[in-house]
Amino acid sequence: MNRVAKKSQRQSGRSGSVRIISGQWRGRRLPVLDAEGLRPSTDRTRETLFNWLMTDVQDAKVLDVFAGSGVLGLESLSRYASDATFIEKNSQAVAQLKKNLALLKVQAVVHQGDALQVLAGLSQPYGLIFIDPPFQHDLVNPTLNALQQHGLIAEHAKIYVEQEANAPQLVLPEGLSVLKQKQTGQLSYYLLTA
Repeated sequence: MNRVAKKSQRQSGRSGSVRIISGQWRGRRLPVLDAEGLRPSTDRTRETLFNWLMTDVQDAKVLDVFAGSGVLGLESLSRYASDATFIEKNSQAVAQLKKNLALLKVQAVVHQGDALQVLAGLSQPYGLIFIDPPFQHDLVNPTLNALQQHGLIAEHAKIYVEQEANAPQLVLPEGLSVLKQKQTGQLSYYLLTA
């Protein structure tokens, strides 16, 4: 299928699905919006990530920045995170995420809007933070800075970053360090610790 056809299908709001890979909702498929810039993390990437986070998810306060489908936050809730806050700009993706939360009968906070503006209005620190922004927008470093500036990084927090392989190099705010990193084809992903 050519790029133009793919783009028009995305813009039409066509749906796909994601699968929760472990925890209380293991194997559950949830509908997600197929929209421009939304790329739910693959099962393989999530398996690697949640193997890294094995001892950090239960009872964690989770922040899913650039949530898209919300699959990272939902996977955390499936593995008994205490609560989750989602930030997403796309109104249709937000509506679908709210439907999925209702389907799973789970309470969570969902903010619609520009992530950097929403972060400025949050007040509690989070122990588990996911940063997986749309590609080619150079949002990772400004997001890390905003998280630190607004006191949103809990002591010993883990922060997962996923970005395109050719993205600008990570510039870590003081107090953060890289715990793990991996690169596959077009993706670079990192687990940071506070």
